[in-house]
Amino acid sequence: MPEQTGEKTEQATPRRLEEAIKRGQIARSNEVQTVFVLMGALAALSFAGREIWQQFVSMTVLTLSHLHDTTITANSLQGYGVSAVFVLAKCVGPIVLATALAGLVAGGIQNRFNTATEALTPRWDRINPVEGFQRLFSARMFVPTLVGIVKFVFIVAVSWSEIRRIVNDPIFTSQVSAYRLAQFLGETTLGILLRVGLGLIVIAAADYGYQFWRNNQDLMMTKQELKDEMKNSEVNQQVKKARRKRRNASKAKALAEVPRADVVVTNPTHIAVALRYDRKTMRAPKVVAKGIRLNADKIREIAQQHQVPIVENKPLARVLFKHGRIGGEIPAELYAAVAEILAWVYRVNRYRYYAEQNQI
Repeated sequence: MPEQTGEKTEQATPRRLEEAIKRGQIARSNEVQTVFVLMGALAALSFAGREIWQQFVSMTVLTLSHLHDTTITANSLQGYGVSAVFVLAKCVGPIVLATALAGLVAGGIQNRFNTATEALTPRWDRINPVEGFQRLFSARMFVPTLVGIVKFVFIVAVSWSEIRRIVNDPIFTSQVSAYRLAQFLGETTLGILLRVGLGLIVIAAADYGYQFWRNNQDLMMTKQELKDEMKNSEVNQQVKKARRKRRNASKAKALAEVPRADVVVTNPTHIAVALRYDRKTMRAPKVVAKGIRLNADKIREIAQQHQVPIVENKPLARVLFKHGRIGGEIPAELYAAVAEILAWVYRVNRYRYYAEQNQI
């Protein structure tokens, strides 16, 4: 039987998984987001519920107790509106902040706190109304609708016993105080939310498991894709190896020129730049070697072994390392500074350079 190269039978490679994360193609469940938001709201109500209720009661009492002497003007209505907004912000603010923070945490956990750079790029094809209409009524969208109905039935079933208890409570057939009514509403709301939250946790766990499985299925590769990726990986490794060899060869060649340098300018420990100048063959001093950290240590070591002068000049060393090219002339802006150093070196080591000129 011939091999079906188009069938996805191979697990995704690490490289494919990394690319999927960059595209934002990861297992993500909206139910997990919902659970975190609901739990954040419940936590905010648990910690700040009493204060929120007191703020609401104080505002209500203050408003109703002064209705008889409340003046209604344009300015007073504006003031009442501002006061109401502040009270509303105090009541709703903790819940909004808690739910927003819980939503961010839920998204971060599912994204593994990675930023999908490609997912942030706008996709204008999503704005096409024809394609949007087709997605809306496609078979892929029918499944989430069906799942939503099943989730609703499950949550109602989990909460049914609590709902029956609330409906049969004697509070509906007897006279109670406003305080008792508020207490009853708070307790029943909390009880229902806890039942709903418990049901949503079960649903979220099942949904995330399904999303994780489906994402892995979507990322699976065909045998041909796996072969192509392995081939590309091998080519990339060979290219990297060749580049590494060229860098090492260039580094070794540059270090071999250090004994012939006239001076080494240092930073003093992090940067080292070796310079050479032959007035007969060069228009300007050239950078024969440069390095940082370990390479700088190696350049200084070779310079000491061959009695090449080492001069500490932090600003000059930084500029030479940043703008100088190995084998190239120094920038024209540095002629004066380098000439001053070379003049000092020639005066101090006059015998050495005189001997070298005679050998040439």
